[in-house]
Amino acid sequence: MQTQNSELTFKGQRIFVGIDVHLKSWTVTVLSESLPHKTFTQPASHLALNKYLTGNFPQAEYYSVYEAGFCGFMPHYRLQELGVKNIVINPADVPTTQKEHLQKDDPTDSRKLARSLRSGELTGIYIPLPANLGDRTLVRIRASLVSDMVRFKQRIKSFLYFYGITYPEEFKKTHTHWSNRFMKWLRESVVLEHEKDRQSLELLLQQADQQRALLLELTNKIKELSSSQKYEKNMKLLRSVPGIGMITAITLLTEIEDISRFPNTDHFAGFIGLVPNRHSSGESTQVGEMTFRGQTKLKKLLIESSWVAARLDPALLKCFNQYIMRMDKNKAIVKIARKVLNRIYFVLKNKMEYVPSVVK
Repeated sequence: MQTQNSELTFKGQRIFVGIDVHLKSWTVTVLSESLPHKTFTQPASHLALNKYLTGNFPQAEYYSVYEAGFCGFMPHYRLQELGVKNIVINPADVPTTQKEHLQKDDPTDSRKLARSLRSGELTGIYIPLPANLGDRTLVRIRASLVSDMVRFKQRIKSFLYFYGITYPEEFKKTHTHWSNRFMKWLRESVVLEHEKDRQSLELLLQQADQQRALLLELTNKIKELSSSQKYEKNMKLLRSVPGIGMITAITLLTEIEDISRFPNTDHFAGFIGLVPNRHSSGESTQVGEMTFRGQTKLKKLLIESSWVAARLDPALLKCFNQYIMRMDKNKAIVKIARKVLNRIYFVLKNKMEYVPSVVK
């Protein structure tokens, strides 16, 4: 007697999922290879999504995508562990129609992601290994603390200006500020008329001291990280490049992770953002300022390091002097930063220390 087979299988078929991630919920669009399936909202959980996919499309191959943002890479890691082939993309790289720009909502965004994933129009960003994510986070937190410390110092200076307090002669130059002698002057020699004013200054100084202690503790942890077996060799290579200090080197290593993922210096410069905007039409080509894309913090670090490198490396100094004959210094240093970037790529790729040019 012939029996009915009630077991459903999607083996060999592909299911595409676009996820618009939010803090408490995900808006999900599911597409098959030929037809749309459903757009729905679910809890912000990789387990809930996997349960839906395996329940409705058993044994299929699952492909998913979401935009890089506040949630980081944890959803990606969890989906990968469950067998979902996930990618994370730059939001600016999603093909978008004018209608989708004008009528933007979560279902539209998830459908757009799923549709682009199915058509093969999306290229995922590089995903760091989970074991390296903590190193990157540690270095990024230090950068945030440095920014906070700048704000604390500005508040103290604003307080002094507000109350008409002038610096003594020994602290007239800004490089003398925030030394132990300067802090002692703030505590012991600044005269304020009312007790509440003194209390306000003390609170500001206490806040700065706490931030400084925290920053020192974190910097020591980063020093230990940079001298660990994991980073020691590459740190030595990077620090052979003029202008590259300990913080810049460890920031580069934790952000780049693997230099071999860049086939050449042009790709590396594109990742950092040290490439110009370019508009070409017919016989007309216009080259503009630096692109807004890229790693803003790395770009800033490289440009700051390039001012030092231009003084220490005779070859870079010669180039800088030639550039400033036909352009502003701030534009010239960007060109020097590109040369520094090329040196960084060379030493990491070839495992050779950089040897500066010698004036004969």
